[in-house]
Amino acid sequence: MHIAILTFDAYNELDSFIALGILNRVPRPDWRISIASPTPTVRSMNGVLVESMATLQDACAADAVIVGSGAKTREVVEDPAIMSVLRGLDPSRQLLAAQCSGTLVLAKLGLLDGVPACTDNTTKPWVVAAGVDVLNRPFFANGNVATAGGCLASHYLATWLITRLEGPEAAAEALRYVAPVGEQDEYINRALRHTASPALQQS
Repeated sequence: MHIAILTFDAYNELDSFIALGILNRVPRPDWRISIASPTPTVRSMNGVLVESMATLQDACAADAVIVGSGAKTREVVEDPAIMSVLRGLDPSRQLLAAQCSGTLVLAKLGLLDGVPACTDNTTKPWVVAAGVDVLNRPFFANGNVATAGGCLASHYLATWLITRLEGPEAAAEALRYVAPVGEQDEYINRALRHTASPALQQS
C-alpha cells in the first residue's frame, strides 16, 4: 500500500508532515508513506529541507495521493513539465486528497469538475476562478476525491484515507496516538464525523 504526499518547493510543513505522521501510525507491514517531489530535495516555506522519497511518476502509480500545499502552488500549476506528469493521477483507481492550495492543483487537472471543494482562505479566489465552488468547511469528499481547508485540517485527510483503506477502527487508533491527552475521544469522534459519508457530513 503506497500513499504519496506531493510536496513541492516552498511547501507547507504542517500539510505534508502532519498527514505523514498520522498515516505512519498504521501498523501494516506493506504500508508505505512517501514524500513525492519533482526534485531530489525541496525546501519549505520556512526553510526546512527535505529529501524526496518518491518521484511524481511514482505518485501517479500509488494507491492514494495527498496533494500538499505551499507558497508556490500557482507556479506549480503553470509548470507544464509537472502538470503533464500529474495528469496521470486517476480517481478511478486511486484515492486523491488535496490540502489547501493543493486543491488548486486538482482543479487545474480537471479533477474537481462539477464538484465543490475545500481550501484555505488565501487560495479560495484562485480555486473559484478555476471554476470550483468552494465550501466554508474543513473537509469534503466526493467519491474517491477529498479536499481539506486549513493547515490543521490535514488530520481529516489522513483520517479519510485510513478509513477508506483500513477502516474506521484503524483511523481511530492512529488518531489516538497523536491526539492531545484527555481529548482523544473528542478528536477521534470529530474526525470520523467530518470524514463520514456525504449524508452524515451534512449533519
